[in-house]
Amino acid sequence: MIYYFSGCGNSRWLAEGLAEATQDRVCFIPDAIIHDAVVELHTGERLGFVFPVYAWAPPNIVMQFVQRLQVKHRPEYVYLACTCGDEAGLSERIFRKALQHKGWDLDAAFSFVMPETYINLPGFRLDTEENEKRKLEAAQQRLTEVAERIRSNERACSDMKAGKASWLKSKVVQPLFQALLISDRPFRVGSDCVSCGKCEEVCPVGNIRFSSGRPHWQHHCSGCMACYHHCPINAIQFGRHTKGKGQYYFGHRNA
Repeated sequence: MIYYFSGCGNSRWLAEGLAEATQDRVCFIPDAIIHDAVVELHTGERLGFVFPVYAWAPPNIVMQFVQRLQVKHRPEYVYLACTCGDEAGLSERIFRKALQHKGWDLDAAFSFVMPETYINLPGFRLDTEENEKRKLEAAQQRLTEVAERIRSNERACSDMKAGKASWLKSKVVQPLFQALLISDRPFRVGSDCVSCGKCEEVCPVGNIRFSSGRPHWQHHCSGCMACYHHCPINAIQFGRHTKGKGQYYFGHRNA
């Protein structure tokens, strides 16, 4: 079983690719939360988690899901595969600690460098088209290699790109980022909005509702930026920092 979270599609691509290559089941974490079921793994079935890295740590929704997840019988093999624009920080260590609280081991951890989606601060931009292509080609090759390692149940494996100053980023910067910048209050929608409902459709946590033909954010945002990147006319902005920076979600670019 592979549980995944994704807003702009990078982690969804990875989860579905791994599921196909390893012949494992795949489940979207927000859907699993709704059903709130106890999972019964098949004999010998692996338990995988795929998610994007947010500010050098796993997203809150993933960590909360892991805390709630109930699995009949202790999983025999557990792994994570995360996507990041450049570095994963201490995501592996944070995730491993959460599993240890449940009495589980993390057998393998992999990171995949994927095209950037976070552009909410000055200086943060999408990759150039050339860099985006390079990252996607490398990720496709790495998926094939990692899937083989997962199929063979490779253990004691830590294949993550933590980056420099990872402790500072994950332990100091990330909590500040979480407290101050994971918010939907800066979102604005322009008068050019055509009320297509795409933002409501793609929000992975059901945080957008339409009223009088306009989207309204419900204040339980995950910070994934799916609404911004999927808007067909770029009518949604995050404060003043996203204007003119372009849009990207997996398989689509408007920059």
